[in-house]
Amino acid sequence: MKRLRLAMIAVMAGLSLSGKALAANDRPPASQCQLVAEGLPHAQFARFDDNSLPIQLAGMRDEVVITFVGHSTFRIVTPQGLTIETDYSGSLRSADVPDVVTMNKAHSSHYTLYPDPAITHVLHGWSDVPGEKADWHEVVADAYIRNVTTDIRSFGGVETDANSIFIFEVAGLCIGHLGHLHYELTETHYAEIGRLDVVMVPVDGGLTMGAISMSKVIDRLRSALILPMHRRGPPLDGFLAMFDARFDVSVSDTDSVAVSMRHLPKKPLILVLRGF
Repeated sequence: MKRLRLAMIAVMAGLSLSGKALAANDRPPASQCQLVAEGLPHAQFARFDDNSLPIQLAGMRDEVVITFVGHSTFRIVTPQGLTIETDYSGSLRSADVPDVVTMNKAHSSHYTLYPDPAITHVLHGWSDVPGEKADWHEVVADAYIRNVTTDIRSFGGVETDANSIFIFEVAGLCIGHLGHLHYELTETHYAEIGRLDVVMVPVDGGLTMGAISMSKVIDRLRSALILPMHRRGPPLDGFLAMFDARFDVSVSDTDSVAVSMRHLPKKPLILVLRGF
């Protein structure tokens, strides 16, 4: 499989993580992606160029490979070989069983209650306990996985904290999957998310937020790489039309992109990977 290579650099030093999931009585790791979150919306996320890289970052050549499997499912492969699949339903999946899956429950195409038992870590983006919300802080191999909950529409009403934006901190990168986002994010959400270098965004404009609202979220996140998902048919064109010359747009002939810390595009890049 051919890979489109995009070198990127994040603001923080590489995250040093153990190969064990976080124990229930341990304190969550410090999120490198939230270091400047308290200053939002006026904070500017720091970026380095080649000449100002800290020594520990300059020597890193690790890559994270992101493959668009389809709909809202991406496969993320970390430098240590950990495999993660997002909004996993079991119907769209890679040939190999992933190590970690995340799920959201707005529709059955985003989750399964009967995942392959070989999957070691199954992370639901919702809680089945009334009044509680999903709260993940998992350290697995070289990845730190956490979530930020949002509300969803449900049977004409609102279901509180039923969707999760999952954030994967790996190889110095902050990678976010917006899940089945129904409402614009609040200041609290942006502070909890922190910086996202890569963001996976639903663009159907129907079941999720409309193109105008979704484009506002993307504009505010200031991510370097934007990967559209949930994108059957014309809605993709409507989403892309929301962005002006401040954004570059590229349509790839491959379904994968290899992301590293090395360089950041001069302008945010909306990259349409092959798939549906």
